[in-house]
Amino acid sequence: MTIGQIKPTEADAAPEEGRLQQALSLWIWVCLAAGVLALGIVIFIGLHSRTTAEANLVRATDEDSVPTVAVIHPVPSGAAAQEILLPGNVMAFIDTPIYARTSGYLKAWYADIGAHVKQGELLATISSPEVDQQLQQARADLLTAQTNAGLAQSNATRYQGLLGQNAVSQQDTDTFVSQAHATRSTVQAAQANVQRLEEMQSFEKIYAPFDGVITARNIDIGGLIAAGQNTAAQELFHLSAIRKLRVYVSVPEADSQSVQTGAAETLTLDEFPGQVFHGVIVRNAHAIDSASRTLNAEIDVDNPQGRIMPGAYAFVHLRLIAQADSAAESLVIPADALLFRAEGSRVGVVRGGVAQVIPVMIGRDYGSKVEIVRGLLPTDNVILNPADSLVSGTAVHMAISRP
Repeated sequence: MTIGQIKPTEADAAPEEGRLQQALSLWIWVCLAAGVLALGIVIFIGLHSRTTAEANLVRATDEDSVPTVAVIHPVPSGAAAQEILLPGNVMAFIDTPIYARTSGYLKAWYADIGAHVKQGELLATISSPEVDQQLQQARADLLTAQTNAGLAQSNATRYQGLLGQNAVSQQDTDTFVSQAHATRSTVQAAQANVQRLEEMQSFEKIYAPFDGVITARNIDIGGLIAAGQNTAAQELFHLSAIRKLRVYVSVPEADSQSVQTGAAETLTLDEFPGQVFHGVIVRNAHAIDSASRTLNAEIDVDNPQGRIMPGAYAFVHLRLIAQADSAAESLVIPADALLFRAEGSRVGVVRGGVAQVIPVMIGRDYGSKVEIVRGLLPTDNVILNPADSLVSGTAVHMAISRP
């Protein structure tokens, strides 16, 4: 061993080892404490997030359990609402079937469906040789009767002259005078028979009784036509006058006082979107139909161009006459906002975030809308299409809808 080098002893190494063991133990405890703290933090965060999620779920469930309803505000009943839309049936002003008056075979027809014809225009001719032959025979019988009547009159005149000369007896003279009267009656009967058969022969030609359009042709050339009292009527043509049309509309009894003769009304048809046709009320039945509780009214509409066809379905915009006892502040709501309960008509409204079912009094029924004369306020939020199970006090969310 050299001078300056000191060799550590076992006594000096013991304290150093003790300090190292103490530091190691302290480090282990610190690590354990940190692990426990981290584990606690993780557990706390997990429990807190689960609690928050459960609270959010409960809140969302509570919110979803509150129904959302569409609401509108009622509008005052004004001039625009003072009319009702009623269905009307369009009919030709004159509509008639055309029949044959004489039997035979159709020789020719001159007008088909859709043809516009004038009054007196020839539509068809019928070949009826039996009638023609009967007319010839009747004319021959008339000629014979006229000849016999002339001879009888000559004899009567001659005998009346001879009677003045006392050349013949009074009895013979009276006989020839009576024969003259009888033959004149025979002539009149023959003339009547000829006129009858001439009329029957004139029926071989079918003429249009008025201006109109042919809507049906039910016979063709060569078809057998049977006419007479013992045979069923056979329609040859159907003729309709369409320059002016009749529109029949059934007005509800509650609005029957609005039907005024001479009042101008408007009509619309689906086949003419955006177009309005004008008509005039010309008459009504002056009686309420006990089955439908409606008043039948007729509106005449000019149709010079024939655009509107008979049989069409029209909508009549009937203007209503304001009633003196009608509430000035009446409101109008959609008809689908009504609830029909056993205790009467009801409407659902939202007040203070909850639904209320309130009684109302209905005025006029405009079809898709109804007039409410009592029970509603202009500021009420009326529920559209309310559920039949709606009860007062139910919490709801509102979704404003346009009326």
